[in-house]
Amino acid sequence: MRRTVPVALGEPEVDDDVQVTPSSASRRPQLRTEFDFQLPRGYLDDDGVLHRSGTMRLATARDELLPLYDARVQENPAFTTVVLLSRVITSLGTLPGITSNVVENMFASDVAFLQDLYRRINAEGHTRAAVVCPSCAHRFEVDISGGRLGES
Repeated sequence: MRRTVPVALGEPEVDDDVQVTPSSASRRPQLRTEFDFQLPRGYLDDDGVLHRSGTMRLATARDELLPLYDARVQENPAFTTVVLLSRVITSLGTLPGITSNVVENMFASDVAFLQDLYRRINAEGHTRAAVVCPSCAHRFEVDISGGRLGES
């Protein structure tokens, strides 16, 4: 019995006996699961170290379901954001790990930035936003994941 893999409509089926070379495999778009970011203000830890650079991964269904069982969320549903962000932020500066305590102690502007980033990467799959220059009406895209001072 030969097993087949489901194929998306409009996509040619692949013969299992055909060798896939790196050049042919690179033609398919890769799923991006992690996104780097720069916090607008940064997280100031107990030692006075400012952490701004981080990485957020795509959320899973489990990431969104587990906070519902957390006693802190059941007591205060607004705490869902804190628990959820602590699950999907994989790194922040030199911190050894990201806990809900870290997210709780972030500046409100940084939490708002992370909520927007979470929504964009999980709903839209990217960190770009279309914008229009107010002076000349030129349309272009910007990466909202942050960067140097003055950037989004």
